[in-house]
Amino acid sequence: MRIHLINPSHVSFGVAVITPRWLFVLAAATPAAFGDPLITDETLEQFDPSTIEAGDVVGVGIHTGNALRGYEVGRIARDRGAYVVYGGIHATLYPEEAHQIGAAHAVVKGDGDVAWGLAIEDCAKGEPKLVYEGGKVAADQFLKARWDLMPPERYMWASVQTVRGCPKHCSFCSVWKTDGQEPRQRGVDAVLSEIVDLRRRGFRFIALADDNFYPVTLEDLRLAERQNDQHRLTELREMRAERFELMARMAKLPEDMIFFTQITMEAAEDPDFLDAMRNARIKGALVGVESVTKEGLKDVYKGFNLYGDELVTRLQEFKRHGVHVLGSFIFGLPSDRADTFDATAALAQAADVTFAQFVMLTPFPGTVDFAKWELAQQKGKDMQEVNGVPITRHWLIPQAERPKVYTPHPTLSPEDIRAGTQGVWDKFYSVRNIWARSRAVKSYRNRVFFVLLSKLYRQMYANTGIATDSARHARSERMARLLAKPCRRVFVARPMPELQVPV
Repeated sequence: MRIHLINPSHVSFGVAVITPRWLFVLAAATPAAFGDPLITDETLEQFDPSTIEAGDVVGVGIHTGNALRGYEVGRIARDRGAYVVYGGIHATLYPEEAHQIGAAHAVVKGDGDVAWGLAIEDCAKGEPKLVYEGGKVAADQFLKARWDLMPPERYMWASVQTVRGCPKHCSFCSVWKTDGQEPRQRGVDAVLSEIVDLRRRGFRFIALADDNFYPVTLEDLRLAERQNDQHRLTELREMRAERFELMARMAKLPEDMIFFTQITMEAAEDPDFLDAMRNARIKGALVGVESVTKEGLKDVYKGFNLYGDELVTRLQEFKRHGVHVLGSFIFGLPSDRADTFDATAALAQAADVTFAQFVMLTPFPGTVDFAKWELAQQKGKDMQEVNGVPITRHWLIPQAERPKVYTPHPTLSPEDIRAGTQGVWDKFYSVRNIWARSRAVKSYRNRVFFVLLSKLYRQMYANTGIATDSARHARSERMARLLAKPCRRVFVARPMPELQVPV
């Protein structure tokens, strides 16, 4: 009896940017009595069905974007006589779908740190339950990933999680519903132990794979003070102090280490926090800008963000403190107009963000946007379908046939939004603009590498998702494969097996 863990994907690049952390966490959650699991990450290569035998247990982790491929993998595994167990955000939201379409024996809802082991043991007895409630485990139950099972020379960046949950409630995001709004902050020693393990293996670039690295804002503290809530104030101050302790000890790690995280824009008003990030060599952060207009921010329930000139100033504040921004923007919001695309491109340039991603509004399950859209579709006279699949189950539509834009817009056509979005990608990632942004690094060699990396990012995250024809999609996949291997060499370093956890 073998245990398999599979990360499904319809696109494989041979080399991946960041490790899919859940694979190696669930490997750690696999009871030792069953041996080391066989791990397959399809963003590298497609899985080999011949490795699965009758009686094996196959764990498939799915989010909405890869659910259809995940169900295909599950059906293949079940046909070969294996027990099939699904987990992940999408399976948590739609456990019945995993059973009906994905041939599941069982579904783990919520965190798998504890429940995955229970599911394996029940499968070994031939008695799997339909659903396992993993819930939201406490931070001290978060498991250290089994990085010793990672395939060699396949990932550019490793990943470590320091906190789960986000106190915000953005309309397009499901994290605050699935992971909760109360941040569960992992202990400093546990985080550092895992970071050191990765540096010993030669990883010097590490993504802090958090829902929000800045869980306590200055406004949170001010609100607790105004309400004279001493218990809450103490709790917030302790969480904040732990963040600073973590960053202070990260600053003692080898100087060649570089970190990247995800954070809300409110951190820009906290210079002490930004200084601590710089000292810890957290040199990059994904910041959800979403929209450059006041109306757009209202559309996504993100009124705590700024817009216009104030937005430019706020984004520039990160860079003044040594933190490069990967700005994330959404197109297709109800308030967007034809000039929104050029205005967004111009602001991204003016704010001097180092990288940017431009995505089209997609209603994902578990979000406020999806609930509104689904209700509107149900109330309408004609439910839109593609090959018999309701548009409100767009993840079940084959990849090549999925619409690029799902929700109707008051003034823009779907093609207007698709073409406008592609145009902004093309403009921001033109060789001329990339070369201008490459001033962020010093040597000529590193500037050339910056151009290659920018082009790789664009191929992986733009053309393979926005392009309308399969030929362009295929060309992008081939180009990404060519660029990925040489780019990876720049990120890795000599292993440091003797490295100790800083105190």
